[in-house]
Amino acid sequence: MKKVLIIGGGFAGCASAHQLALQGGWDVTLVEAAPFLGAGVKTRYCGGHPYTFGPRHFLTPKEHIFHYLNTYCPLRRCADHQFLTYVQADAAFYGYPIHRDDLPRMPDFGRIQEEFGAITRDALGRLTKEEITGLNAGAIMKLNNAGQAKDFEEYWILSIGETLYRKFIDQYSRKMWLIDSNRKIDDFTWSPKGVTIKDGPRAAWDTAISAYPIAHNGYDDYFSIATAGAKVHVATRIERYDIPAKTVVLNGEKRKFDIIVNTISPDLLFEKCHGELPYVGRDLIPIVLPIEFALPESVYFCYYAGPEKFTRIVEYKKFTLHKAPTTLITVEIPTNTSKYYPMPFESEKTKAKKYFALMPDGVFSIGRAGSYLYNVDIDDTIDQAMTVSAKLKG
Repeated sequence: MKKVLIIGGGFAGCASAHQLALQGGWDVTLVEAAPFLGAGVKTRYCGGHPYTFGPRHFLTPKEHIFHYLNTYCPLRRCADHQFLTYVQADAAFYGYPIHRDDLPRMPDFGRIQEEFGAITRDALGRLTKEEITGLNAGAIMKLNNAGQAKDFEEYWILSIGETLYRKFIDQYSRKMWLIDSNRKIDDFTWSPKGVTIKDGPRAAWDTAISAYPIAHNGYDDYFSIATAGAKVHVATRIERYDIPAKTVVLNGEKRKFDIIVNTISPDLLFEKCHGELPYVGRDLIPIVLPIEFALPESVYFCYYAGPEKFTRIVEYKKFTLHKAPTTLITVEIPTNTSKYYPMPFESEKTKAKKYFALMPDGVFSIGRAGSYLYNVDIDDTIDQAMTVSAKLKG
């Protein structure tokens, strides 16, 4: 029986263990540095309220991924899920994604309209007469030159104009990534390119499935189910790596594996020989309030797009449906003291690829940290684990 080492017991590591167990025929060892499985997706409690480190709701456009997780961790679809953004300059809350119905009540609506007109005219100027003839009215309203953008600031301005960019994106993005200019961001994969103004439903995820576990303890039972067939070592660190030889030192013993599935930052496997990969972290402050609900009906998140140090608040009862006369909100503050989100810089993605190049056949690196990609979420980690399992089966 071939031996598999899984490095990390977050969602990616647990999903990998489960896929291999479903396939059968593997001797799986999973090593997790924390004293529990699940990482930031593990359920915690404050004042009796369950919550996770950040709003780890399940999002996916893929029905088969939803069906898989729902089989082992029954989920409630949150089709009503809405966001609000507080714009301090207007002293007003608006829907997010930016909704067309909110524009007329903005004090600078006239300027916004002028900028939309200029964006459309400039984009039309790049098209041939034949291309323009093929556009319908809806396509013209969404026309922009965002595809020509060289950095994150330019891409947003070309999409929605300078005024809306300054209101909703500029300060929020800079404090989210702890940078002084959005021009430093040259990787757009963590946010859709060519953003347009939203029409129709207010629900933020009307084009994808938004869901959350029904169980009071969230995803925790899934982690137990997923790793039931593995030899699990929690509160354990691998002392030394020799990834090209597929060998590690674990609990003082040198051990060789046929397959390695890594879910931690790839620079840690090679003593940061190409340099350290940077991340931005979060402080999460849970606050219990003496009211049953804090946010309006169907509003799960509030983003803060101004100079406040925090980026957003989340009301967890909207996800968990926990019954109590009090409510729990969490406040998120970006920090450099922890490592959660890979930085959206092409130079750092290139550095990560140097580490991937050191990995031989039979070594896979998945998950948000393992892939060094911010936009890898729960559904993506499951998809990656399925892909690895399919490759090993083949």
